[in-house]
Amino acid sequence: MKSLVRWGATLGLVGTTLLGTVFAGSLPVLALPEQQIKEKLDSVPVYLITNDKGLPLSRTLPEAQNGQKSGGSVTGVYLSRQEAQTFINQLRNAKGKDPKIDEIAKNLQVTAVPLGVIYQQLQQTKNQAERLLFAFKPVDKEIQGALELLRASGQKVDEFKSVPVFAVRFAPDQGYVPIQMTTDKQQLIPLFLSKQDAQGLLSQVKPKHPKADIQVIDVDGVIKTLQDKNDSWLNQVVLVPSPESREYIKTLPVENAPKTPAAAPNRNTQPAKPKPR
Repeated sequence: MKSLVRWGATLGLVGTTLLGTVFAGSLPVLALPEQQIKEKLDSVPVYLITNDKGLPLSRTLPEAQNGQKSGGSVTGVYLSRQEAQTFINQLRNAKGKDPKIDEIAKNLQVTAVPLGVIYQQLQQTKNQAERLLFAFKPVDKEIQGALELLRASGQKVDEFKSVPVFAVRFAPDQGYVPIQMTTDKQQLIPLFLSKQDAQGLLSQVKPKHPKADIQVIDVDGVIKTLQDKNDSWLNQVVLVPSPESREYIKTLPVENAPKTPAAAPNRNTQPAKPKPR
């Protein structure tokens, strides 16, 4: 995870970032230490569009209704590196664009940042008037997957406004399916950023637990649970990046890349009882 932390150090974001779309309002007393929450979030890379100096592409927020300046700006945060690059390509290939935009587009690049770095900066900038807000851009496929699961469970939903997270349960009224790291046999509770990964674990559990299902959570609920709840099982929670992000992590030096668990259930352990809300 240490290398992921270094990603943020190259962006010039220290003291200027705020994750407004995921973290909002005053922060409660942490059930888990702040550093531990950050480390859990560090396993998930997110992607910013930056210039050649590492500064994020952003736009100034509109003035408030009273005519006063908002005092902030907003930048997009992509959950898919490929989708971030697609945006850059579209900007470069757009016809009839302003020459200034054309010059800016030439130097744009996709820069990976650990989610934990953004969370950490929130702590430092929450009371600052000048701040950079982050507008999250989840993967469309995952949003549709979340909506399908919610509708299949009987919920009437038309949209999903946050970043979906998928957790496998032994049954709707039971706890989560734990997995085990092959290296140190540590028991973990995976929260997947990919529906596909959750379905892979579900398929392994279904033969012995026919009522097993996938619960759809959002990142907001995960963060709030880590902040509010004082339960020992939260120490086992691990966020599992999407397959695309895991492939990107493989390109990092081995000694610097974060560890991501394989989705193999531990059949000798009991389900984790609580659920994020």
